[in-house]
Formats: sequence, structure tokens, C-alpha cells
Amino acid sequence: MESCRKNNPGVKIIYASTRQLYGKPQYLPVDENHPQIPVDVNGVNKLAAEKYYTLYSEVYGMQCVSLRLTNTYGPRQHLRGNKQGFAGIFLRMAIDGKVVKIFGDGSQRRDFNHIDDVVDAFLLATFNSNVYGGVYNLGSREVFSLLEFVQVLNRYCDFKYELVPFPKEHKVIDIGDYYSDFSLFHSKTGWDPKVSLEDGMENTIEYFKRYAKLYW
Repeated sequence: MESCRKNNPGVKIIYASTRQLYGKPQYLPVDENHPQIPVDVNGVNKLAAEKYYTLYSEVYGMQCVSLRLTNTYGPRQHLRGNKQGFAGIFLRMAIDGKVVKIFGDGSQRRDFNHIDDVVDAFLLATFNSNVYGGVYNLGSREVFSLLEFVQVLNRYCDFKYELVPFPKEHKVIDIGDYYSDFSLFHSKTGWDPKVSLEDGMENTIEYFKRYAKLYW
């Protein structure tokens, strides 16, 4: 940020933040006024980074925006390893025909954004000066349980799934239900996600079935 301030203060910075900084929801849908109580290191790091971008916007007038992403998925997603969230893990295992294990009873609800909608949000944030200096949720009008998400996935991949007890290390950071209120960003930019989970999943599976060997 200091390099940008000194050498290119007119730069526009759009930061990919995360829903994880909210921690376990105290109410739903979660809006930007919700307390920020992250339950993992990633949430802490993202929250700290947001503070820097907001600070530099307020103090130096720099053009920074933080977008709090929810479960983003789609073609070209990083699927190698198990550190990119459950959606990517489930996708890879489903395409490989492995058993997808859902922790708990599968009733935990989530919202999802296809990458095309997220790219649109980034472009809108870049060219709308009235959002500079702010932090905004992305999200979806569709909400699915984890079990429903896997069942949608199962329509496009041949695999089995099962419910299993929560491992202790996962249970302590499980947040239960989460879905966002993105009305603030919508009011500023007109952004509204267009890709349904059904269409997005079909599009994503088709891509990875062709190019899986390049990704894992």
C-alpha cells in the first residue's frame, strides 16, 4: 500500500475478502453490520487486510474496495489440495468418482456464487466510484443445504455420498448456517447474480471433465 501511495496513488484496488471474517452468524442473512468474529486464521488475515485498504482510502483518498466473497466456484477453480473450501473438495471428489463425505447431517445452509457473477462484481466495483473505501458482501438469492448442493452435483457426476460425524478439528470451527445479505452492494452498483447453481454446476463439471488432468 505504501508503494502504491507513493508511486501510483490513482490505482484502483479491489480486494477479494471473505465471509469467514464474520465467524458463526448471530443472525441471517448476514449483512455488513454483523459482528466480525473470525474462527480461523484465514478470517483473521482477511479482516486485517480489509482494515489496511479502508484506512488508506480514508486517510489518503485511495480507491480501494473490499468484496466479501461467499462460496465461489466455477471453471479454472483451484482444486488441488483441501485448503480452498468444501465446494472445491466436493467437486474434485465427485469428478474422480470418489465418495463425498458430508460432515454432520448435511443441513448446514450456504449461498454460492459462480465465478462469472463474481467477475462482474469486481468490474462493477472497479468502475463505480461511489463504492471506494467500502466493504461489501457478495451472495446469492438461492440458499442450499450442503446435502442439496451435493445432490445437484450428483446430477452431473457419477459418485456416492454419505453423512459422517464431524471430526473434532472441523467441529470447533464449523459456523453452521451462513448466507449473505448483498443488498448494500446491489444498491450501489445494481449487481445481482445471474447464474443459478444448477446451470453453474453443469458448466463447471463440463469444464473440469475436459481439463481435470491440468488441475490435479
